[in-house]
Amino acid sequence: MSLMTEKVVLLTGASKGIGLATAQALRNKSKVVAVSRSLTKELEALLLQHPDSFVHVQGDVTKTAQSSVETAISKFGRLDAIVLNAGLVNPISKIEDADVNQWRTLFEVNFFSVVETVKQAIPHLRKTKGSIVIVSSGAAVRPYPAWTAYCTSKAAINMLVTSLGSEEPDIMSVAVRPGVVDTPMQEIIRDEQNKSAMGDMHDYFKELKSSGKLVSPHDVAKALTYLAMNPSDKITGQFVEWKSFVE
Repeated sequence: MSLMTEKVVLLTGASKGIGLATAQALRNKSKVVAVSRSLTKELEALLLQHPDSFVHVQGDVTKTAQSSVETAISKFGRLDAIVLNAGLVNPISKIEDADVNQWRTLFEVNFFSVVETVKQAIPHLRKTKGSIVIVSSGAAVRPYPAWTAYCTSKAAINMLVTSLGSEEPDIMSVAVRPGVVDTPMQEIIRDEQNKSAMGDMHDYFKELKSSGKLVSPHDVAKALTYLAMNPSDKITGQFVEWKSFVE
């Protein structure tokens, strides 16, 4: 792929977990605008190793939509894909114990920041017939005890993608089900303070970790990278399994 046609990908939640693994997977395939609140040593290493193809936008994802898209255009001249991975799982609590302000915070990150980034990116993605790839969850279609805020935010993501598939026929939009992945978010879920609210599901996630059955973030990253680089109108608007897109 020549420099004239090399794709440009905007990636959120790039400092750790699935996001960092995706940044690493993209490093020799595209230009990357990596968005994250923090700059971890692993992400910093990528920036130092690839100064001509990686740029970092640091800040709260609820406030970086416009600046991150503008950075892609000013730095690289185009935008071919957005991979929206940033997310929160807290608050973990039953509905009767819900702190609605914590719900609002979660929705600002998990849903409204996505809407704003998609809105800012659409005019540029139309030009490149690009990709919108959003990390969703099996929790979008299955209730988990005490995960109601997270579950409903991901269900909203799935409907957003369905609507985008109808509204934007020249852009591939997909929500990706990544499975139960070995990430910092899983560490939060397995914290003992969540045991009483989650019940048996807490033990289930601990068993997945101890038995080595959690999905590697690098495997999911391969699927996200493939989708970002290979838009297809055959799957636009759909909620898809990551395993279907690993080369």
